[in-house]
Amino acid sequence: MKSEYDLSKLKARKNPYASKLKRPVTMRLSEDVVEYFKHMADEAGVPYQSLINLYLRDCLAQNRKVQINWPQAA
Repeated sequence: MKSEYDLSKLKARKNPYASKLKRPVTMRLSEDVVEYFKHMADEAGVPYQSLINLYLRDCLAQNRKVQINWPQAA
């Protein structure tokens, strides 16, 4: 191997994986939700944030819609 390389002739190009990068977000989750995913993540051997991401990605792939039924005001 050379001790020094001339990189001045290289052309810049876009990162082909840039569209797949993750964006950090801050979320407020219930303590029981976090513990649930941490427990599942420990069993699966993956970080709990990755498990949450996989779950949300599955919701996206399955086009799941949330159904919220708020209590009616009296």
